[in-house]
Amino acid sequence: MINIKENEKLSIMNHSCAHLLAQAVKHLYPNAKFWVGPVIEEGFYYDIDLGVDVISEEDLPKIEKEMKKISKDGKRIVREELSKKDALEKFSDDPYKIDLINRMDEDSTVISCYIQGDFTDLCRGPHVDTVKELKYFKLLKVSGAYWKGDAKNKMLQRIYGICFESLEDLEKHLEELEEAKQRDHRKIGKDLDIFMSDDLVGKGLHMYLPNGYMIFEGLEKYIKDKERKLGYNHVMTPCVGNVELYKTSGHLEHYKEDMFPIMELDGESFVLRPMNCPHHMMIYKNSLHSYKDLPIRIGEIAHDFRYEASGAVKGIERGRHFCQNDAHLFVTREQIKDEFKAVVDLIKEVYNDFGITDYKYILSLRDPEDKEKYYQDDEMWNKAENELREVLNSLDIPYTEEIGEAAFYGPKLDVNVKPAVGNEYTLSTCQLDFCLPQKFDLKYIDSDGAKKTPVVLHRAILGSLDRFMAYILEETKGLIPTWLSPIQVAIIPVNNEYHLEYAKKIEELLEENNIRVNLDSREEKLGYRLREAQTKKIPYTVILGDSEKDSNTISYRLHGEKETITIKINDFVELLIEEIKSKRRNK
Repeated sequence: MINIKENEKLSIMNHSCAHLLAQAVKHLYPNAKFWVGPVIEEGFYYDIDLGVDVISEEDLPKIEKEMKKISKDGKRIVREELSKKDALEKFSDDPYKIDLINRMDEDSTVISCYIQGDFTDLCRGPHVDTVKELKYFKLLKVSGAYWKGDAKNKMLQRIYGICFESLEDLEKHLEELEEAKQRDHRKIGKDLDIFMSDDLVGKGLHMYLPNGYMIFEGLEKYIKDKERKLGYNHVMTPCVGNVELYKTSGHLEHYKEDMFPIMELDGESFVLRPMNCPHHMMIYKNSLHSYKDLPIRIGEIAHDFRYEASGAVKGIERGRHFCQNDAHLFVTREQIKDEFKAVVDLIKEVYNDFGITDYKYILSLRDPEDKEKYYQDDEMWNKAENELREVLNSLDIPYTEEIGEAAFYGPKLDVNVKPAVGNEYTLSTCQLDFCLPQKFDLKYIDSDGAKKTPVVLHRAILGSLDRFMAYILEETKGLIPTWLSPIQVAIIPVNNEYHLEYAKKIEELLEENNIRVNLDSREEKLGYRLREAQTKKIPYTVILGDSEKDSNTISYRLHGEKETITIKINDFVELLIEEIKSKRRNK
């Protein structure tokens, strides 16, 4: 979808349309007062204080009708410049505008407002010439927003909208919005009983339901099996740590704003961990190591906690609790290239398995001017960044560089995916770290008997299992591959009196072959049960009637297909086992 803020003409139109919205609201709700109405990537919004009135989404068509009426009237939009004194006088009855004006730096500041017929609004501009240019718009939704974003302030109503140059562009955008809505993992998660959340548990603290946990376990087993074949050893470490652990690592200094508050108990200070590297450093330090032991690969599906802002929380894609597919590789300098290549190869293999093709590599570097975010050691940074750049070049990996996106302790390779809807985000990462091994005084005995400090590669292939699951749900619209599906086969007997016993026999056979089955023997019409199996995105639906029972066969229908295929029971079992084993993707 188009980014409105990045298109100058559309940005001006959308900002002008925000004023058109405000004028219409003022006509319909004379006591309304307005805070701000900025352009955003998705269009525009306006924050409004309606006093005792409340606008619901059912009221939006009425407001749109008034907007169209004002637009047809065709009033010119006129800019007027005021001194701060005159502006304070002009908007003296509006506390929200007075607040904005009072925050201007100097009394001599020239302040602009825009007038369109009977409506005047404080604004920097620019705007279109007349309201007649604003023809193709749509109000999208209503939500609440605290004044100035502060929960201590009054709750205002925020109305969102979008404006385009043509009806064709508007309709295309609305179609894309509907597509995005259907792909939103939060909707899919609810429809398919995958996860839930409740404010009583806490915002950003989702809970997996049985279907979701089956998917989670499938992803966990999938990536652990691959890692074990590559020599990883998996561990389990606690979700909390002593504050001193994070002082040693530097996380408390560089990451505190994103961490949950410190807990004081029995004279000790603890914190929920935001990441796992300090724990893995201590596991490495638990034993003496020779250069012959390296590389040592420590992996964990680890529960982590970060205090994301409420506005940033988004289902399981971005929560305050998540499970990382984390690992730390302790290597010698000479092993960096081979181990880094192995990580990149694993990323490629996983992406191929899941059909992920739209992604790019980004070398994330520090900003040397930022003295607070990054650990201060120029020599270490130069060495790490050059090392990683040389490895990427030698592997002939196409990448771009981004300043200021490194971890506080070292540069990293981020792999960003472009999802079917929405903006790109990082799914996988591999970070090169000369810093933490020094901080934790990690050593190994080299071939000459000298103690040396290892280098650490921090890597996450699936990223967090939660975000990866969100990505897969949105890419597939919930029709995830059979091997990962929580229910792989729905069995529907046509008539319980005659076919239920045979259906139970098929159910038992499939379960014996570790195939996940749901036997739907409810006293509902066949068509209703078939539709529900489709709605629940179950890959295979088996229908059993007289013909199947008499011939000792089954008839199945693939999700989304109308054709019904009849085959022998054993052939069906073999078909499923092969599809699950090969992890074949949906067509």
